[in-house]
Amino acid sequence: MIPTAPPRRAERSRRTKETAVTVALSLDGSGTAAAHSGLPFFDHMLSQLGRHGGFDVQVQADGDLHVDAHHTVEDVGIVLGEALAGALGDKAGVRRFASIALPLDEALVEVALDLSGRPYLAYTVELPPDAAPLGSPGFDPQLAEEFWRAFVTAAGITLHIRLVTGKNVHHMLEASFKAVARCLRDAVRVEGSAVPSTKGVL
Repeated sequence: MIPTAPPRRAERSRRTKETAVTVALSLDGSGTAAAHSGLPFFDHMLSQLGRHGGFDVQVQADGDLHVDAHHTVEDVGIVLGEALAGALGDKAGVRRFASIALPLDEALVEVALDLSGRPYLAYTVELPPDAAPLGSPGFDPQLAEEFWRAFVTAAGITLHIRLVTGKNVHHMLEASFKAVARCLRDAVRVEGSAVPSTKGVL
């Protein structure tokens, strides 16, 4: 009998005086996503990660939105990153690297990532100076960078996000989330059994 690989899933939570966040993530899912953060646009972006990454992901976040959305967005990034690291385990057999150029109407975003174990974010998405919050309650577009920074730090991955062209802020951010999702889908795919590193660990 061929042994069955253990399921690549994890649940993580974080509770502070500012937020309470719980994330459940299954890497080998069907793209079913549900996010409830109190920020509809942010929930829409998180759903893109699940749908286009092929993950099953559930996010529940309660934060001090009356103060600012920053705490909620950053802490969701932390917990989601921790869940990804937990689900990946020792990363044996994964592809590790992935990149894509993804269009969304006039917006084009390039993303490259490495499940390296070394957290690093290069984020070059220049927003219009008059970019307004999206949704209600509003999501400040600048918070996308804070989300990704928290995510890569907790997950231990290297991530480059570069806006090639774009005018519509919604399109720019959505293309970014979709591109990261597609790269994660490729990078976590199991192709063998060895850890993809000459060091033997990631």
